[in-house]
Amino acid sequence: MEREGGGGSLFFRGLQNRPHEKMKLRTRKSTLYLSQQKSTGHGGDLLGENIYLVLFTIALRICNCFLVQTSFVPDEYWQSLEVAHHMVFNYGYLTWEWRERLRGYTYPLIFASIYKILHLLGKDSVQLLIWIPRLAQALLSAIADLRLYSLMKQLENQQVARWVFFCQLCSWFTWYCCTRTLTNTMETVLTITALFYYPLEGSKFMNSVKYSSLVALAFIIRPTAVILWIPLLFRHFWQEQRKLDLILHQFLPVGFVTLSFSLIIDRIFFGQWTLVQYNFLKFNVLQNVGSFYGSHPWHWYFSQGFPAVLGTHLPFFIHGCLLAPKRYRIFLVTVLWTLLVYSMLSHKEFRFIYPVLPFCMVFCGYSLNNLKLWKKPALSFLFLSNMFFALYTGLVHQRGTLDVMTNIQELCYNNTNISSASVLMMMPCHSTPYYSHVHHPLPMRFLQCPPDLTGKSDYLVEADIFYLNPLKWLYREFQNDSTLPTHLIIFSILEEEINPFLISNKYERTAVFFHTHFPERRTGSHIYVYERKLKGKLNQT
Repeated sequence: MEREGGGGSLFFRGLQNRPHEKMKLRTRKSTLYLSQQKSTGHGGDLLGENIYLVLFTIALRICNCFLVQTSFVPDEYWQSLEVAHHMVFNYGYLTWEWRERLRGYTYPLIFASIYKILHLLGKDSVQLLIWIPRLAQALLSAIADLRLYSLMKQLENQQVARWVFFCQLCSWFTWYCCTRTLTNTMETVLTITALFYYPLEGSKFMNSVKYSSLVALAFIIRPTAVILWIPLLFRHFWQEQRKLDLILHQFLPVGFVTLSFSLIIDRIFFGQWTLVQYNFLKFNVLQNVGSFYGSHPWHWYFSQGFPAVLGTHLPFFIHGCLLAPKRYRIFLVTVLWTLLVYSMLSHKEFRFIYPVLPFCMVFCGYSLNNLKLWKKPALSFLFLSNMFFALYTGLVHQRGTLDVMTNIQELCYNNTNISSASVLMMMPCHSTPYYSHVHHPLPMRFLQCPPDLTGKSDYLVEADIFYLNPLKWLYREFQNDSTLPTHLIIFSILEEEINPFLISNKYERTAVFFHTHFPERRTGSHIYVYERKLKGKLNQT
């Protein structure tokens, strides 16, 4: 008996010494077992999440896309869609940044690929050229939303993840920006996705190569993206035991590959080797050329920018910062660091701090999770207040500059005398999109505003010269009637001042579009379209 027992002990010891050997298990047909297997499996999953959640998020962002019918900043067209249109159709206008090689072609190449496919399929209608890129951006933003949810489900639990997800989806500024073709939007998408693979305590998908590749791509698209990642990269380096391997075998190869990729793309389209990331940082940070387009006091992000972007989430963010575990301090450090660094630059915009919003949503979600008595009123307040701002900014605020492009489209496609038509936009430069929203080689002109790169103290751009004396500028510019444009587009604030010119040259108002009033931007509450009425010439559009 002793011998048999010893043999049995040796047998079990042998099994313990072979932990990696595969063993065949009997297939269980129990109903309970099968139901558990189904609930824990991934057969009904997509992107690592329940397929219904994925479809809901994608559907929401598609609705988001169509419910944003306003303009925000010129860069959503002039640094993406206009460049892509020029790349594929070989006509259009490239701003001074492209002549000075401050911008790279990596991001516009995404939309140029979409345009090229539509062109090859014979489906390059102007409406598809406008909406397909935005739908593509909406899809990427939906994937980023799901990545944030998955990350929080790993770090905390499903309940906390749901509150973070709720805060992310109902954020008015995220709603306002996440479907726009801005480099800041893509930077935010890449930041969230990179955070999913970042080595945080509790994360199951940490991967240094994947997250550093996404960070490098964000840097290629928008060099200032590295600002946000400095605290996170430093933390990873500090905690990594094999520091030399991290740099030599992961960071350096990833940086080399992505930078080479960027250099090759820009070499193809610029025709010469160009390191646009260096040019971008030199002009905007070292030489502070961005201040030409406006400057703000150092505290602007703390006193106005950040509170406005966060909106009614602000009290929940502060509450969440007080309650969140210590491991989330790196998120708070990242937010504060980014705000401080951007505060040192004179030119400030709301969109620059958009990538820190997902970090803030973590704290907001943690706050909601810990509310007991006031949870339902808090949820109602967050949802209703954010939806009001989201719908107002998406459907009303600054929509005239997009609506007027519809009028120009009608001029191109519904007018028999299009060959003799021309348009002059007498508005602050880049107020509207351009050929990406017309898709017709119609002669168009706008008031230009490239910054002074020569150091002249008395330098004035064309737009400034025009607004000093609009009537004088018009009479000097159009001394010959044959050079007069057939259509003028102006903000309502300008109408009274140039009225003598309009009357003497037989211009009549043919369309009016509502636009938010911004006196400091030389605009007005409406946009007017004027057409020159001459016998035998163009009919009214």
